[in-house]
Amino acid sequence: MAYDEELAERVRELVGPASEFTEKKMFGGLAFLVGGNMAVAASGKGGLMVRVDPGRTGDLLDGEGVRSMVMGGREIDGWLRVSAEAVEADAALREWVERGVAYARSLPAKR
Repeated sequence: MAYDEELAERVRELVGPASEFTEKKMFGGLAFLVGGNMAVAASGKGGLMVRVDPGRTGDLLDGEGVRSMVMGGREIDGWLRVSAEAVEADAALREWVERGVAYARSLPAKR
């Protein structure tokens, strides 16, 4: 499944000035990176992948629209899958994009 281009455009409008982020096709989706660190992505599996503080992962899960990201059969702290339905509203999408961007900005920049 290709990523949702409409969702990617909505994320692009929220992530900030183009001078502050880069886009990169990754994991079948379109990732938005801040300082070389992935903040959020329009996922190839639908919805978003969002990078968050690993210590907050459990607090943000709701079991329906927000789930842990699973890679290689195990849950990865600091990465969430947010369903397309959970970000239909602009305010909800803004909240997740801002959360991912804020965490990516808190990390040392990659060169």
